[in-house]
Amino acid sequence: MRVGHRGTGPGVITPDGCAVELYSRLPAGAEPDIIASAVPAGAHILELGSGVGRMTHPLRERGFTVTAVDESAEMLERVRGARTIRGPIEELDLGEKFDVVMLASFLVHTADLEVRRGLLDACARHVAKDGCVLVQREGEDYHDRVPRERVDPSGFTVRIASSEPIGDGVHEVRAEYEFPDAAWTQTFRARPLTRKQFEAALTEAGLRVDRYLTEDRIWVRAVPA
Repeated sequence: MRVGHRGTGPGVITPDGCAVELYSRLPAGAEPDIIASAVPAGAHILELGSGVGRMTHPLRERGFTVTAVDESAEMLERVRGARTIRGPIEELDLGEKFDVVMLASFLVHTADLEVRRGLLDACARHVAKDGCVLVQREGEDYHDRVPRERVDPSGFTVRIASSEPIGDGVHEVRAEYEFPDAAWTQTFRARPLTRKQFEAALTEAGLRVDRYLTEDRIWVRAVPA
């Protein structure tokens, strides 16, 4: 396990505390529609941190070509209909350019500053000159409204139980997921970013905000600067 990351519950737990079976159950929600509205029809998407294909599969159904990248072999075993590549995102160098590069799941909030630079550099390295990078941020009050919970229409409860500052601008977060037949927890470290800090991190990687795709500014469309 990575320092500060752990998980509990049935099945394989990846080094960042993610449970493979849990992520296989989580719905994609509105996210594929948000993505589809921001990119050209039929685009080739490089999905960084694809996991089990929670967004890969609905994007494929919408006619996109997807290359899915993840560190976990167990996660990638669940991906269907897409080219898969296993390895650390920050070290990725495919020698290819893509219409769209996607960095979702709040990965931009990694606690490690060098890893964050590597993630955004990988985005910039792989996006075509006329392409775009889609980034998913935490909500700007993500660490403030704690504890909180949401009951999903499909019948499970997700709870952000705690978010504790541990120094150097980093929080340790505990999330809980309760299904009728199983429960999981995930503990991870995250670095909150103000809008100004987020945009500065993009600038450092040679990217700039084109527009915010949602009113809460969680989904962002960036382009080469």
